[in-house]
Amino acid sequence: MPPARLALYVSTAAVIAMAGFAVLVAPPPLVVSAVALAGYVGLLFGGVFVLRWRVFVDAVLRGPKGARGVVLTFDDGPHPEWTPRILRLLAEQRATATFFVVGRKAEKYPEIVQAIVRAGHGLGIHSHEHDRFFGFWRERQVVFDLERAMVTLEKITGRRPILFRPPIGITNPIIARAADHLGLRVVGWTIRGLDGVAWARPQAVAARVRRDLSDGAIVLLHDAPEHGDRQPASLGALPAIFDSIASAGLDIVALSDWLHPGQPLGKTT
Repeated sequence: MPPARLALYVSTAAVIAMAGFAVLVAPPPLVVSAVALAGYVGLLFGGVFVLRWRVFVDAVLRGPKGARGVVLTFDDGPHPEWTPRILRLLAEQRATATFFVVGRKAEKYPEIVQAIVRAGHGLGIHSHEHDRFFGFWRERQVVFDLERAMVTLEKITGRRPILFRPPIGITNPIIARAADHLGLRVVGWTIRGLDGVAWARPQAVAARVRRDLSDGAIVLLHDAPEHGDRQPASLGALPAIFDSIASAGLDIVALSDWLHPGQPLGKTT
């Protein structure tokens, strides 16, 4: 069990015990109550916004024990200009990546999704709408959104996706239940390039990735901006990232090699 999840269980029991003590015996000092409540709320919010804590979901954050190589992943596409350019850069290196696509964008650019698959890359969903308030949705809304993205990719590729990266890495019990209900495996990251924001610079992105490169790392990059047509910094950073991976004596491997050896990341329909 992840330490943060265990901490949540223990702190929940402690808060309940404190409340019972306050009712049956005497209220604890105000300072103690305030600190305990602040810590508990902080742990809850951290669990929602910090995917690597794995408070609510059993996310894949890196390769299994003994994994060799590095996995490249790309979020927020497809984009009619930037995604093909990234595909060309990957092809030049004979590298395989996994793309977590936004359903509504896949509906708009199905030919780009098909190009991703034809090139041998993995495919997962990044929700359908990529709404920043995804963590506040009701369960039926979350299920509807994820299933819509899954159906969209299934129609385009003939395979039902089985991987899911939550928008902005947000998780909670509702999202966890929805993913489990749909048979989706949640994938996080080890290294975050922070290349999708407007102020990102290729040199800084490449340096950030290079700093934490190691066997088993999953690198998060972007092949499109969340909104609009701004060029993601990953395009300028990828050549340097490739060089850093090679200089470290690492290989770029497919995510499927770690999760489902010998099998594509989707179910044939």
